[in-house]
Amino acid sequence: MQRRSFLKKTGLGLAASAAAVAAPAVHAGEPKVKWRMTSSFPKSLSILYSTAELLANRLREITDGNFDIRVFPAGKIVPSMGALDAVERGTVDMCHTCSYYYTDKNKAFALGTSIPFGMNARQFDSWVMEGGGQKLLDEFYADWNVYSFLGGNTGVQMGGWFRNRIETVRDLHGLKMRIAGLGGDVMQQLGVVPLQLPASALYSALEKGIIDAVEWIAPHDDEKLAFHKLVKHYYAPGWWEPGPAVHFYVNRLQWNKLPKSYQAAFRSAAREAHIYMYSLYNRRNPEALSRLLQAGVHLETFSQDVMKRAWEAAMDLYADERRKNSAWAKIYPEYNRYLRLISAWFCISEYPYDRFIYSMR
Repeated sequence: MQRRSFLKKTGLGLAASAAAVAAPAVHAGEPKVKWRMTSSFPKSLSILYSTAELLANRLREITDGNFDIRVFPAGKIVPSMGALDAVERGTVDMCHTCSYYYTDKNKAFALGTSIPFGMNARQFDSWVMEGGGQKLLDEFYADWNVYSFLGGNTGVQMGGWFRNRIETVRDLHGLKMRIAGLGGDVMQQLGVVPLQLPASALYSALEKGIIDAVEWIAPHDDEKLAFHKLVKHYYAPGWWEPGPAVHFYVNRLQWNKLPKSYQAAFRSAAREAHIYMYSLYNRRNPEALSRLLQAGVHLETFSQDVMKRAWEAAMDLYADERRKNSAWAKIYPEYNRYLRLISAWFCISEYPYDRFIYSMR
C-alpha cells in the first residue's frame, strides 16, 4: 500500500464512539474501600494507561467515592512485567496487564490475550462473554490467585519495525526482535532471536542495536515511542496478535471481600473501560498511520512465504503444547472449536462485504 493511496482512502477525520454502559445502583452506607492498582504501562502510552484510570474514575463516581482505586504506572511500585506476581502475593489489590506477558509461567497465559492466527477482537469478546471462555480462563487463573476481567483490546496489531525489508524467511535469520507472547516462540522457529522488553526500554534497545526489530502495538503507540526515527520498514499484519485483550487481574481474597454492589459496579466499569480502549484505538490508529507515512515510513506486508511458514510453526507449537501442557490441553480445544465456528460465520457474513467495500473505496 502506498502513502498517497492510504491518505486518500482514509482521510484524517475518522471517529469511533464507545457504547454507554449502564451503572448499577450502589446503596448508601456501603463501606469505604481503598485499593491500589499497578499498570504494566507507562503514562506516556495514553490509551493503555488511561483505560485503568477510566475504571477507577467510574467506580468513584458510581459509589460516591467510597470505592477508591489508586492507579500507579509501570515501575512506580511494581515493575511492568511483575504486575501479576504482585497481585497474586497481595502486594497490590489489582493490576492492568496483558495475560501473554506471563507465558514463561505457562504458555496457556497467551490464550487470555492473543495467539498467532487466533481470534480477532470481536471473536475473542464473543468467546469470553458467551462462549465459555471466561469460565475456562478463571479456572486457569485461580492457580495464580486472581480473577480476570476484560480491560481493553487494541484490535489487530501491526507486524513491527525492521531495519531492512523482509521478503523471505531467510531474511529473518539471526534478527534480534522484541516480540511478546507466543509470537516470539513462532518467530524463533523462523530463525529470530526473540526478546521481551517493556515499553520504556524499546527505543534505547533499538537505537543501540540491542534489537534489530521491534513490535509494540499499532500506529498510535508506535508513533509515541518514535520507532520511525530509527527504522523505516513498518510491516503488517501482526499475525501473532489478531485481537489482543488486556486484563484487569484482581486478587481473589480482596474481590471476595467486596459487597455485591461493589462487585457489580466493578464489572460495569470494567466493561466500559474495555469498550473505550478498542473504540479509541480504532479512532487514533488511522490518524497516526497517516502521519507516519507522511514522515517517510515504508508500509510493507509480510510475504506469503513468511506467513505460510509462520502458520505451520504455530500449528506445530499448539500440537506440542497440547501433548505436554494440561492447561493448554483443556483451554485450547475449546478456543479452537469456537474460532472455527465463528470464522465460518464471519466468512459468510463479514468477508464478502469487507472484500467488496474495500475494493470500492
